[in-house]
This record gives sequence, C-alpha cells and structure tokens, in this order.
Amino acid sequence: MQPFHIILLIGGYFILLLAIAYFTGKKDSNTDFFKAGKRSPWFVVAFGMVGASLSGVTFISVPGWVEASQFSYMQVVLGYFVGYLITAYVLLPVYYKQNVTSIYEYLAQRFGFVSHKVGALSFFISRVLGAAFRLFLVAIVLQQFVFDAWNVPFEVTVALSISLIWIYTKKGGIKTIVWTDTLQTLFMLVSVGLSIYFILDELGLDFIQVLSSDALEGYDKIFFTDDINAKNHFLKSFLGGIFITVCMTGLDQDMMQKNLTCNTLKDAQKNMLSFSVVLVVVTFLFMVLGGLLFLYAKANQIAVPLMNGTPKSDLLFPEIALNTGLGSLVAVTFMLGLIAAAYSSADSALTSLTTSFCVDFLGIEKRPERQRLRLRKTVHIGMSLLLIVVVIVFKHVLDTNVIDGLLQVAGFTYGPLLGLFSFGIFTKLQVKDRYVWVVALTSVVMIFCISQIPAKFLGGYQIGYELLPLNGLFTFIGLLAIRKTTNNSYKNVT
Repeated sequence: MQPFHIILLIGGYFILLLAIAYFTGKKDSNTDFFKAGKRSPWFVVAFGMVGASLSGVTFISVPGWVEASQFSYMQVVLGYFVGYLITAYVLLPVYYKQNVTSIYEYLAQRFGFVSHKVGALSFFISRVLGAAFRLFLVAIVLQQFVFDAWNVPFEVTVALSISLIWIYTKKGGIKTIVWTDTLQTLFMLVSVGLSIYFILDELGLDFIQVLSSDALEGYDKIFFTDDINAKNHFLKSFLGGIFITVCMTGLDQDMMQKNLTCNTLKDAQKNMLSFSVVLVVVTFLFMVLGGLLFLYAKANQIAVPLMNGTPKSDLLFPEIALNTGLGSLVAVTFMLGLIAAAYSSADSALTSLTTSFCVDFLGIEKRPERQRLRLRKTVHIGMSLLLIVVVIVFKHVLDTNVIDGLLQVAGFTYGPLLGLFSFGIFTKLQVKDRYVWVVALTSVVMIFCISQIPAKFLGGYQIGYELLPLNGLFTFIGLLAIRKTTNNSYKNVT
C-alpha cells in the first residue's frame, strides 16, 4: 500500500470523526465535555470501551509478542475479567453514590486535600505514560510505513497525530468520544477478523482446524504452571491481571469517565459486565492472529522488521498487512484498525487528563462561570502539548515490547491509588492526611528497589506483575501507620 493512499485513508477517516464531533459538540459545554450530560446509552459505552481498552497496544503489540510469550497473556486477561467484576460491584457504587466528576474527588471526601492530590497525581502520571506508550506504538508504525518515504521527521508525525485528536475532541469531549469509540471499535474488529481470514486462506487452513490441530504448536500454550519462579507463572499473571484491571480501569479516570456518563448505576454495571466478556473473546482472537502472523512469516520467509538496527516484533503485523501478498483489502482494513486504535486510546486519554487536571488541581467547579470554559480549553491544549513531548522522548529511551512495558509501569504508578481506595472503602479509619504523600512516595521507592533485585538473589524468582498489588499493600500498611487515634472514624464507607 502506497504512503499516498494511506494519507487519503487517514484523511477520510478524520472527516468521519469530525462529522461525529460536529453533532455531539454543538453545545460546547463543560457538562457535556466532562459527563456527556449523563445520558449515554450503556450498550454504546460498552462497545466503545472494547476499542479503548484494546488500543494500539493490543492491536499491534499483543500479536507481535506471541513468539516470545506464546498465549501466556491470556492468563493476565482471565484475571482482567475478575477485575472487571470487582470494578462493577465494589467501585462503581461508590462513585455513583458520591456523584463525582473526577473519581479522585472521593479521596477528598474520604480523607482530605492531600489524599485527593496524591490520588489525582498518581493517575496523571499513570495516564500520561500509558497514553504515550500507546501513541508511540502507532506513531512508529505510521513513521516507518508512511512518513519515512517523504522524509517527514518523527516529531512532526507525533505532533500531527495529536493535533488531529485535539481538533475533534475540543468541544464535545467525553460526549464525542462515547460515539467515536464505537466506530473505532468496529474498525478494529473488522480488521482483525479479515486479517485472520485471509492469512488462513493463504495457509490453506480454516479457523476450527487451526484451533483443534497442531498448526499453532509452539505459539499457543496458555497456562504456565511449572515454575513459580518464572515471570509468566499462571498464579502471578492471573492475580496481576486482577489488580491491573482494578487499577487501570476501576481507579482510572480515563476508563471510569465513560462509565459515569451512563444515567444510572445499573446501566453502568451492565456496560461493565458485557464489555468484559467481549474483551476476553476479542483478546483471544488477537492471540490467534499473532500465531498466524508468525506462521505466515515463516512460510513466506518474511523477516521481522528492524527498528534502530534491532528486530521489532511489534512491526510484524503492519509489515505483513501492508507489504505482502494478502491484498489491498487487508491493507486498507489494517490501516483503518490502526488509526482507530490510535484515536480510541488517545482521545479518551486527552479528555480524561483535561478533566482530572481541571477538577482535581484547578478546582474548575469553584471558579466563576465565565472562566470555566476558557480554562478547560486552555488545559486541553496544554495536555496535547505534554503528550507530544512524552511520546517523542519515548522514541529515544524505550527498548521493550510495548505491552510488557505498559504493564510494568502500572506496577509503580497505580499502587498508591490501589492502597488509598482500598483503605477508604474497606476500613472506617481516618488518617493524618498531611502525611499521605510520604506514604505514597515511600511505597513507590520501595517497589522500585524490589524490582531491581536480580533473580539470582531471589533463588531464581523473577518479579513480574505482582509489583502492583505489593505496592498497594505497602501503601495500605503505611496508611495504617498514620491513622488517627481519635474517635472520629469515617461513617459512610459506601
């Protein structure tokens, strides 16, 4: 597929997004930008959240990770499912009862000013890094397969991508995203479905045959239970998946902001449950696609593309889709899926960062009415510029598979949120709010030190995703240490 054709495709897709933004952003109000007027149909939110959760990381990095990890990522995904149940029945009732715009307002009501800021800052760092991971992955694909041919610098590619996202979210915010995410999810699913179909056709196989035969042998092992020391042991992956979901969905303003646009708690819970089932099935299809990509590459002697002189498995899917004999339909749907993946994760991240910064740090709801709209628009621009800078930095420092890197970062940044919310919901104790930042910082430093311990000093034990719950536990214990001893415990836990 020629770069010029890809640009035309991006242009057409962007026009479609602008049309949706026009109809959803007519009011240009903060109420619609932050909460979509709390009128979003739950089934629309559920379908759109599939695409937002998958993002470019799942779309490209998960299939590319199959050769190194086989289907072990499914162990984490099964943990995700349990995490979604916890989010639906433990966290959502709290948010709806408190009627929050930013979920970190709960921490202000429960503990006080410092806890609120610590929670919001933890999210802010987490979401900036998470969004940058996702945008970086899509940007390097666009760079290698489109803009390098025209000698366009990577920095310009990133700036252009984020500028387009800013344009169609600047008025409608979350109200626009609820609807654009449904379109983006559809394109992603069509892309993976057609890619599987055409690769199977080229290999002379059918889907049922692939699943029931040894065609994927060497790629399709899901459960790893032999060595508890291994990073991919089932128990570690499954438990890690639970805590990753609770934190990266239930304690994340980006994902919860969509849920909070539903009119009632019951609708939000229906959204969460249906979305979680679909996500497990779709992720499995991505794993199957990954195995087929490597089979196809071997059969046709296709090498894994290089980045900075080293093989980059994340680029195998685009290499096969765009530069081999699978046909123009696969190329077109791949690019639509990739663009959808880029926008579905980045647009919601940009909106949630804007929301959190306005509500949690600037107290926008306490400002005079005439200042609020201008302030939100200014912050929206600032968040766009920040993402551009971080993605560009990633190009020079990132040397790991993106999905693995994203989950590792979560272990550091989401731990304090896990500890704070757990302490708030499951105890009636109050804490000395002014010391909460010390507890959170100490916990992160301890986790970082633990992560640096070589496996040989731990009897061969490889530290993996268990860093996240351990971080939350350290925070919880630290909050116990600074609890108030006076008889003024919190009465309304939920």
